[in-house]
Amino acid sequence: AVVSTQSGHYGRGVSPDECKNRLGEFSHYCPVSLATKHELVDCSYETTMKYTAEYRARYYKLTGQKELNMFLAEAHNYVSPTAPHMLPDSLPRYVTKAEVKQMFPKELAFRGYCPVTYVLGNKRYEALTPGSRDHVVLYDDELFSMLDDKTMEMFLRQPWDYNRTPLPAKLPPARVAQDVTSLPMLGYMEQTVAKAIIASMTSCSDFKPKYPYVNAHKSALLYVGYHLKAHNPKATEYSREKYRKKLEKFKEHCDLIKYLGNNMNRKYRPEPERPIDFNYKMGEFLALKSYPLPIN
Repeated sequence: AVVSTQSGHYGRGVSPDECKNRLGEFSHYCPVSLATKHELVDCSYETTMKYTAEYRARYYKLTGQKELNMFLAEAHNYVSPTAPHMLPDSLPRYVTKAEVKQMFPKELAFRGYCPVTYVLGNKRYEALTPGSRDHVVLYDDELFSMLDDKTMEMFLRQPWDYNRTPLPAKLPPARVAQDVTSLPMLGYMEQTVAKAIIASMTSCSDFKPKYPYVNAHKSALLYVGYHLKAHNPKATEYSREKYRKKLEKFKEHCDLIKYLGNNMNRKYRPEPERPIDFNYKMGEFLALKSYPLPIN
């Protein structure tokens, strides 16, 4: 008979050690996923027996409710000797950076490229993508590096679809680390500050700053300078916040010209007819004439 243990979590007659000792021939892997999809689904992350079934005095861990129901209905189709796929001798395993380092001088298989992205890309040259040292899997005594979590999960589930894929005859040129300080000035700027400058100039062109009593050229230079300092990733958070506030104040002063232009005309307007903050902003505008330019 096959019995679901959904109502019998650890603590109701079955201890974790007993469950581990009585696991069936598929260990922590789901026999239904292996039989129906030919996928290795590791269920060791499930610390309860919510999706565990007992069959012939052995415990079998399932991926979820759907797989549990299928197993309860026809358990004999998913275990030996009638199961279409048995657990292979070699199983894939995620390895950490520290473990990879301890395995030196073992090199990465597939020249360090991600075999999953290559296969998914129809084995085209353009699909050759370097793997990440954070997504390395040990399988069949070889180390494979994947691009990200998604591709690593795909490899862990069906490693046989990727581990024997041959590399193309033509490979991308090897990446060589180069000190940016050795580059020509334009190359150095492209690699270090180009994105920040483009972002600052784009923001400047959108805002079109004109600071009171300062020409447009100097206004734009001031705006770009504040923007660069307010978004400098190498500065401290305190420094970035300081210049974010300065940039906002600078923009407020620039907006005074537009505000006063929209609310002033040649005909005198008595004070009751003026906007409530008109006198304050007029005073602020006139005061900026004697202020030094906000360079720092």
